[in-house]
Amino acid sequence: MTLDESIQQLLDIDGATGVAIIDSESGMALAQGGNPGFDLGVAAAGSSNVVRAQVATMKEIGATEAIDDIMITLANQYHLINVLNTPTTEGLFIYLVLDRVGANLALARFRLASVAKTISI
Repeated sequence: MTLDESIQQLLDIDGATGVAIIDSESGMALAQGGNPGFDLGVAAAGSSNVVRAQVATMKEIGATEAIDDIMITLANQYHLINVLNTPTTEGLFIYLVLDRVGANLALARFRLASVAKTISI
């Protein structure tokens, strides 16, 4: 599956308004789509700081498990960060923006994890 096909599958999640696949080291979006009402590229770059900080924190506390998700909740949106942990996707993550009114958070996380498993570079 191509990155653009993955983006489309993620945008098909109920309530999804924007999504990007991001390199956590550079903050660059490898693919993106949707219209969340803000600059997705800026959010992608900022979120890479969050991912790098959380990975470093987990190492500092001796956690040996890989991070699956990081969730940020706002009054009207959920921002889900799914850290990709396969050999072909290490260092990448998915940034998914959901409208809280139209999204089912549990179902969105399930679908996000399902699509994440199919991504490879």
